[in-house]
Amino acid sequence: MIISNKSSAALFARAVKKIPGGVNSPVRAWQAVGQSPVFIDRAEGAALFDADGNRFIDYVGSYGPAILGHAHPAVVAAIADQARAGLCFGAPTALEVELAELLSAAIPAAEKVRLVSSGTEAGMTAIRLARAATGRPGIIKFDGCYHGHSDSLLVRAGSGALTLGVPDSAGVPAALAALTRVAPYNSLEAVAGYFAAEPGKIAAVIVEPLAANMGVVAPAPGFLKDLGDLAHRHGALLICDEVISGFRLRYGTASELYGADPDLLMLGKIVGGGMPLAAVAGRAALMDLLAPLGPVYQAGTLSGNPIAVRAGLETLKLLARPGTYERLEAAGARLETGLRGALATTRRTGTVNRAGSLLTMFLGVARVANADDARRSSNADYAQFFHAMFARGINLAPSQFEAMFISLAHTDADLDATIAAAHAALAAAGA
Repeated sequence: MIISNKSSAALFARAVKKIPGGVNSPVRAWQAVGQSPVFIDRAEGAALFDADGNRFIDYVGSYGPAILGHAHPAVVAAIADQARAGLCFGAPTALEVELAELLSAAIPAAEKVRLVSSGTEAGMTAIRLARAATGRPGIIKFDGCYHGHSDSLLVRAGSGALTLGVPDSAGVPAALAALTRVAPYNSLEAVAGYFAAEPGKIAAVIVEPLAANMGVVAPAPGFLKDLGDLAHRHGALLICDEVISGFRLRYGTASELYGADPDLLMLGKIVGGGMPLAAVAGRAALMDLLAPLGPVYQAGTLSGNPIAVRAGLETLKLLARPGTYERLEAAGARLETGLRGALATTRRTGTVNRAGSLLTMFLGVARVANADDARRSSNADYAQFFHAMFARGINLAPSQFEAMFISLAHTDADLDATIAAAHAALAAAGA
């Protein structure tokens, strides 16, 4: 299949003149695969159509929200209906109450909910709450886990388990980065070491219950329960970042699935139905620290935007239908089996990590259990695979370290076409 990208190339040439790097989020750049990005014109179901009219089976899914498929008619109708009633009011609405009640009913740990507009806002608010509740400055995060681009969380591991954090972005003060400790994912020992070294200094441990920002990496059995027990034993809080995993594996959170007992939760992506909406939720005593009731300030002009709330409500109501997650699990298993078969048939070194409708195929490594393992995968091999799949009408994320997102709109025919493309792409890349 010959892919024309003249229109995308022209749009990118315009974009770089006015938009830094030509994109409004770095994950949309195609630098890791050595090309300028394709510009999307529209999407429907499991398909994307680019500015040149090319059609692709899509596994990016807007990086998570499109679990129903793109432009689901019921969600589009709800958005249109709300738009006629008003875009935003700067005042409370009944819709906000309904969504908070729905989330609280689905998630036992979400006794109270504060709606915000992005996962980054949810993360910075959760950290601020934890510091206020404990009176402590330090936090522990895990290498390879992403929790938004607030200063406290743009930190990765240094050399050694007890090394102080160093800024992972220019503009982050070293003094603030030094308050963040970074442990290898799935390493309870490293976390215990931090608590032993700095008693009374750690406010919270923040974790993706299912890591999906180093590629998909599941927690080791018992890890999350033991992590929460460890944090609580030392007077710290457990924050579970469910921005990707919330309502992805089940109707509720991955935290429950893996036995975690979070004090605070971050939600996003699916709960907004593809519109800008996120939430921080948790135990009532902690959430009541937020202004105007408590001393922790947080605000947002567009928080609880009615159009976003309507999209989220409609999406969650559809996901609550019987059989939804069984369908997603079956689709995920079908694709995993097919990709593993493609690796075996072409004798390529690689592995497939999957949890429900999330999966990552790592190339060049046989096992991935943490960020160091993920970094040992082959970016060059993935770039070749990415382009070979793209040429066959399959849209993947332009990075080895992202997930493939399966939606309810993906048919068996879509999955089988993807598996056939993977066989051909791996064979071509290995030739």
